[in-house]
Amino acid sequence: MLSKNSDHPLNTLGKQATNQLLMVRPAHFGFNPETSGSNPFQSPVPLPENTVEQLAVEEFDAMVEILRRNKVNVLVFEDSQEPKKTDAVFPNNWISLHPNGNIYLYPMFSETRRLERDADLIQLVSEKFKVNKVVDLSRYENQSKFLEGTGSIVFDHLNKVAYACSSVRTNNELFLSHMKELDYEPVFFHARDAQSVPIYHTNVMMFVGSEISAICLESIPDENERSMVENKLISTGHEVINLALDQMTSFAGNMLEVINNPGEKLLVLSQSAHKSLDSDQVELLERYYKLVSIPVKTIEEAGGGSVRCMIAEIFLPEK
Repeated sequence: MLSKNSDHPLNTLGKQATNQLLMVRPAHFGFNPETSGSNPFQSPVPLPENTVEQLAVEEFDAMVEILRRNKVNVLVFEDSQEPKKTDAVFPNNWISLHPNGNIYLYPMFSETRRLERDADLIQLVSEKFKVNKVVDLSRYENQSKFLEGTGSIVFDHLNKVAYACSSVRTNNELFLSHMKELDYEPVFFHARDAQSVPIYHTNVMMFVGSEISAICLESIPDENERSMVENKLISTGHEVINLALDQMTSFAGNMLEVINNPGEKLLVLSQSAHKSLDSDQVELLERYYKLVSIPVKTIEEAGGGSVRCMIAEIFLPEK
């Protein structure tokens, strides 16, 4: 199902995509039982731990190579061996990097994932980009309030709108206060999977690009909220692709618009997400993007996240 408001003039309040990406090469990787309770997308892989780690590293390295081959700048941070962090490959949950030079550090639901916040990574970024200040929101962990970065928040930078679905990892009060600070319009709603389990991160059920969005509207059970979200996307000039629940489970919502150095628009998505799309959906996406399909099967299965989760976008000014 497609819907569009073709009369909406494209807003130019911000830049939706960047050609500067930050990724963390994992020293460790594996199924995290501490996060699995709220993330049914992840499941144990029936392989030895060191084999799973090796496969994840190979998938990571291949993804970086594919992005660089497509002329996208990727800053790679090597994760430390200690302390052991099985989800370090997903940095977008704990950090976001903004055009005004601000870096935000986010409160994480899982205690093991809080170890991922790394001063050395921030130092590496600050050597190449202008950093105004680092705003640490992790203090909210003491109040059991969590907001996991661009996992919890899907930004429409062009129109200064932000979307978030409720979960134990996404606190409504904290989301609203953060959007007030950033001066973004908040759109908060509830979303559930086929088993009526709250969807743990907004970025697995929806993607927002500069002119097009893909979203699993079926996952929003309340009709008023579903209409609110869809109408907001249409009113901001987006052509809307409605994803089925099984496509969402294949991480079709976990895509990201990226600009390469020649200025070409790319859509980064996993191989499993690409395969789940029907021919009409692929044809529509290809009107807007060159599709960059990346195999990350092990990371998706054991980690419960896909390619968008592996990328922290760098919007900071370059030095």
